[in-house]
Amino acid sequence: MTDQTTLEQEIAVEQRHLDRVYARLAELRRAAARAERDGYRQARVGNFGALVERDAMVFHAARRRHVLDAEHEGLVFGRLDLRDRQVLHVGRLGVRGEDAETLVVDWRAPAAAAFYRATPTEPLGVVRRRTISSSAEKVTRIEDDLLDPESAPPDLAVVGDGALLATLSRATGRGMRDIIATIQREQDEAIRSPASGVTIVSGGPGTGKTAVALHRAAYLLYSDRSRYAGGGILVVGPSSVFVEYIASVLPSLGEETATLHSLGSLFPGMSANRTDPPEVAAVKGSLRMRRVLERAVRDAVPDSPDELRLLYRGTLLRLERRELDGIRDRTLSRGARRNEVRRAAFDGVLAALYAQARRLTGARLPEQRAFEDEIIERPEFREFLKAWWPRLHPRHVLGWLARPERLHRYAGGMLSRAEIALLGVAYRTLDTEGLTVADIALLDELDAMMGKPVRRAKQRRDPYQLAGGVRELSTFADRQRAARAADRERPEDYRDFAHVVVDESQDVSPMQWRMVGRRGRLASWTVVGDPAQTAWSGDPTELDRARDQALGRRRRHRFTLTTNYRNSAEIFAVAAAEIRRLHPDLALPTAVRSTGVDPVALIVPAAELVPVTVEAVETLLAEVEGTVGVITPVPRRDEVAGWLGDRGGSRLQVVTSLQAKGMEYDGVVLVCPGEIRAEPSGVRTLYVALSRATQRLTTVEPAG
Repeated sequence: MTDQTTLEQEIAVEQRHLDRVYARLAELRRAAARAERDGYRQARVGNFGALVERDAMVFHAARRRHVLDAEHEGLVFGRLDLRDRQVLHVGRLGVRGEDAETLVVDWRAPAAAAFYRATPTEPLGVVRRRTISSSAEKVTRIEDDLLDPESAPPDLAVVGDGALLATLSRATGRGMRDIIATIQREQDEAIRSPASGVTIVSGGPGTGKTAVALHRAAYLLYSDRSRYAGGGILVVGPSSVFVEYIASVLPSLGEETATLHSLGSLFPGMSANRTDPPEVAAVKGSLRMRRVLERAVRDAVPDSPDELRLLYRGTLLRLERRELDGIRDRTLSRGARRNEVRRAAFDGVLAALYAQARRLTGARLPEQRAFEDEIIERPEFREFLKAWWPRLHPRHVLGWLARPERLHRYAGGMLSRAEIALLGVAYRTLDTEGLTVADIALLDELDAMMGKPVRRAKQRRDPYQLAGGVRELSTFADRQRAARAADRERPEDYRDFAHVVVDESQDVSPMQWRMVGRRGRLASWTVVGDPAQTAWSGDPTELDRARDQALGRRRRHRFTLTTNYRNSAEIFAVAAAEIRRLHPDLALPTAVRSTGVDPVALIVPAAELVPVTVEAVETLLAEVEGTVGVITPVPRRDEVAGWLGDRGGSRLQVVTSLQAKGMEYDGVVLVCPGEIRAEPSGVRTLYVALSRATQRLTTVEPAG
């Protein structure tokens, strides 16, 4: 019997089981549809209890049908052959047969833990672990790990060269690789760590930190859905490119309820993808910016009225700048938030006018309430109030920093002259070029300082109310379902998440930690990162202080990942040599596979940089089946993208060295690595860029 025949026979065995699973899935889907229809029939009884029962039946049946539809593709991905001859198939959700026998074990269930944790030195009762690949409802490939040869029966077939390395050698495709089936023991321990407190996962490039973080989110939702789906899970990544990259992972794990945000999109209604130069980002990210912003929030609005002049019953009432500033300072004392005390500021102005009127008019003055009512009705007074104390958005106040005289007044004594000059240059183009990622945290800080404008609460709209006062015909169950949906709606600026995941945490600035921390005050946390990859060039003690304040006093659970599954040994050797420039003794992860293909380093005349880069990209597009990333210095991104045009379609992505954080490509062309190295934190950033490729790496450097 040849190996090929053995492979075909084993694929046929798995295909028969897969056919049975999908047949059962079809039955469950039909049953869910019947339950949904029966739920609607239940309402014909006509009493109140029947309507409530109908609503519950329809809701749960529709939800079950949605789950069954969502998990159709790649439903079964693993198999465990145990010492007691029991066979377990592992998949995206649990499936039982008509007689309640287990056809598929949910990957998050305790029974599936051995699929990830078992090793040859500690097999946990597993004789053979099999990874199953499929397309639609057809098995396309299987790979086996024989973990306990001594317990293997004579007829146990073992095919493939090891599931993990075989999976990692294949193309990743457009989105992030789904690695449910390749999670190893050290990763699985982090995924299933205690739900409370803070789980901190560190590890070098390619160790699966992001996969661990997302699988942990899915695991928590599975293990305690009422808590984590009810409160919500927030996943924060470094960039919009990264968030798009991971967006398909949680749905592929059976979860669609998590909220994904980049650091540039956490503040509601505002978004930024542009990055500052590292030295500017270090200033904006410093905790010293809090004092700068506090001074701005307490200042007068630019171009606001210098005085208030009103003619009252023939007497001129006048409040000058000094008096108006005094009212503002008193109103904003003791931490008062500007947008929430507008009425108190207006009352201060009215009180000052009344006191002045009493001095000037004596006994002829009416009671204060009547005086104020008369003044408030005057259009010129209303216009003054709007100009003197308007409702402010944080974006307005941040814009004040673009005025040199204000920036120097706010930052004097807080920042150095050089730092003030850097901010001045950065904010000079705020209106034309827009916000940067670092500015979003400053907007959030301003929002916390200023508060929300006090507005009249809006009444909840009746979803069945049509135009013209006509009300749509609906049942009691319809109205109950609409009410429950409205109760589950989260505000745009939701801040009560049950769990917060922070990826690439080494690049979160102190001010960004404050922003994320406001959304996780009641949460447990998962924080993943690699200090060796940090691009933060500011004060490390500030960073530690801000992070600890965000995480609070919650108990820490620490895990370190030591195996690089992404890079070939040849590629990671180049990246490792770079980071050794800074940290000769740094403990780096071990790359577990070798392709025999060395990275290509091209040094070309500057005049040939464009054609050589284009040729290198075309070569990689031909050599690898999956994605190709072109990584550039930050200022060159658009220029290099212009060289490449529409080559590669969706397979090709051009990103900056900062946007490459957390990304993964089958082939990488790194343009002008010397320019990246010359930046602040450039060696660390280059280390990241060099470790993005799974199969092929080409660097293109202009000579001289």
